[in-house]
Amino acid sequence: MGDGRWRTAGSALMRVVVVWAVSTLTMLALAGILPDFQLQSDDGDSITKIAFTAAWGAGAFGLLSALVWPVLVRALLIVPALVLGMLVFFLNGSLLLVALRLIPDGRGAANPETAVVVAAVMSAVASATSTALAVRDDNAYRRRLSRLADRRRRRSGADSGRSGPPGTVFIQLDGVGHDVLARAAESRLMPTVANWLADEEGHRLTPWRTDWSSQTGASQLGILHGSNHDVPAFRWYEKETGDVMVSSRPASAIELQRRAIARTHDGGLLTLDGASRGNLFSGGADQLALVLSMAARLGKGRRSRAGYFAYFSDPANAVRTALSFVAEVCREIGQSTRARIRKDTPRIKRGGLYPFIRAFATVVERDVVVAAVIGDMFAGRTAVYADLVAYDEVAHHSGPHSRDAEKVLARLDRSLALIVKVAEHTPRTYRIVLLSDHGQSPGETFAGAYGLTLKDLVRAGCGLPVPRRAQRTRSGSEARDAVRIALHRPVEEGEVERRAKPSDPVVLASGNLGLISFPDIEGRASREQLDRSRPALLGTLANHPGIGFLLVRSERHGSVVLGRGGTEVPVSELKDGEGPLAPFGPGAAAAVRRTDTFPHVADIMVNSMHDGATGCVHAFEEQIGSHGGLGGEQSRPFLLWPADLSAPVAQDTELVGAEQVHEVLRRWLRECSGPQIPLAQPGAVGGADEAGGTVQTAG
Repeated sequence: MGDGRWRTAGSALMRVVVVWAVSTLTMLALAGILPDFQLQSDDGDSITKIAFTAAWGAGAFGLLSALVWPVLVRALLIVPALVLGMLVFFLNGSLLLVALRLIPDGRGAANPETAVVVAAVMSAVASATSTALAVRDDNAYRRRLSRLADRRRRRSGADSGRSGPPGTVFIQLDGVGHDVLARAAESRLMPTVANWLADEEGHRLTPWRTDWSSQTGASQLGILHGSNHDVPAFRWYEKETGDVMVSSRPASAIELQRRAIARTHDGGLLTLDGASRGNLFSGGADQLALVLSMAARLGKGRRSRAGYFAYFSDPANAVRTALSFVAEVCREIGQSTRARIRKDTPRIKRGGLYPFIRAFATVVERDVVVAAVIGDMFAGRTAVYADLVAYDEVAHHSGPHSRDAEKVLARLDRSLALIVKVAEHTPRTYRIVLLSDHGQSPGETFAGAYGLTLKDLVRAGCGLPVPRRAQRTRSGSEARDAVRIALHRPVEEGEVERRAKPSDPVVLASGNLGLISFPDIEGRASREQLDRSRPALLGTLANHPGIGFLLVRSERHGSVVLGRGGTEVPVSELKDGEGPLAPFGPGAAAAVRRTDTFPHVADIMVNSMHDGATGCVHAFEEQIGSHGGLGGEQSRPFLLWPADLSAPVAQDTELVGAEQVHEVLRRWLRECSGPQIPLAQPGAVGGADEAGGTVQTAG
């Protein structure tokens, strides 16, 4: 063994001793503070004896954490991820109780509740001490990563040097618009991204334009599988089956993936030695973790929570993430309380389970996905695609330009910095591509602005009963006035309840995009049918100030777009910047025309208004940062790529649609690693190994 290896071994031994000593002191301090935690016999002991007892207990706890913890986590993979995160504290406390029982003469004792607290504090202190020592040793972190990489290479029999074609890591920052990222880089809120852009040989940034349905289901399906045909929204009604398809529902996600593969006859972007992490769809990858479409798969090969095991098998990771989870819950409660005290507007309710959902998205999901990506890079995988949903979740509830959302961007940048650092030690070089699936547009909710939901407005237009809360509002009165005008006769209070009741319409929302379907009308309803059966409806909707335009089929003119004041434009004649689409910018006409060809387009497609001056829209859901339709930054995500890859499109040409982004990413994979040979056969759902992931909501 050379001098370098002796120094490395000595340094490692010294860190173990220091961590052990700090853990011993922590245990002594806790024994002095907590009345239900003791390290001495009832008759009392000398200081030396107590210190020896603490050292023994700290050592036993550390050894048990290293040896038993991974086995416990693997055994508990059947537990839902959120529950597993909460169980971390109790598992750690159980290990401490076992460690105390191993102390000679039974001198260690603690109540179960106290054991949970002691174990959490000791794990956190040990983790912080270990990290601090690594920071003080300039090469400690680098040596650790190198050892991990060498160990993986020896297992696979690969050469010790970095060889072969480079791999590619695609990191999707869910919901981060092009302008949001550009501002964050310019202000150094995201220094990693800023350094990439400042380096002439670094990365290049460009926006791209989404389809009409500007949401993760449509965008990610197109990016990973090359087709998002017949995905009109995040959720929609299919008349032939009576089912509501929801992109974040596992059964729907797997069906959407199957349809895309059947249409393209291609397994997906990641079929060649790929990994899919934290996504809605697999992309044809043979390595899957936290993938929604695979959560519905049953079978012998399904490893439902393998991604969680890879992360939580390290007790330090588990405790750190659990503590961060609790801190994030408290942070959200504090931020929402301040927003209420300041009476910020727009504002929505953020109570109930939301603080826990936010903490899962911004802490647990982020940590597990980043750890999985790092593992993929050390394994030398050819292509990795991972989705980080933290910003999207917070922006929905706090606003895309809020201080809350900016803090999330800063934390995501630190995760990117870690991935970049790891790439210096992987068995092959990696090109890191950053992209988003859509942006977000701010604005008060439709219900907040007008006092009634889209469903209320539809029911009023159909002559159906409207809830009293809506009838008492200004907007509710507007809806009743529209009914009177359309019917050319007065409608007395309560008369709508006495009218014949047709089948209730199905009203669904995807951000500021609304979808209205009528189950009692076979096929796609026409304007003429609706005017006969519900004569007030289309006028009620088209003339409402919160609605920008409608799309409906016409027996006479083909499909038409309706706007205020009786404006009607055939879809074939739509032009950007004119008519009802004037406020929605370039590409709106083409997006509407494409969606109009989908088999499952709704009977009435409703897009909210868009204020070009402020970029605001009105979400038909409870979101003050929304996406799903046309209008504002939601339709302008970004693509950030290494400068040594070819430009996405020719100069002065716009990158349009998720399917075109798929072709660009495929080309980059060929440039990095050669021709991509699909592993999945046409009609298959996943890649070579359909090991599953777990459920994760993304919108």
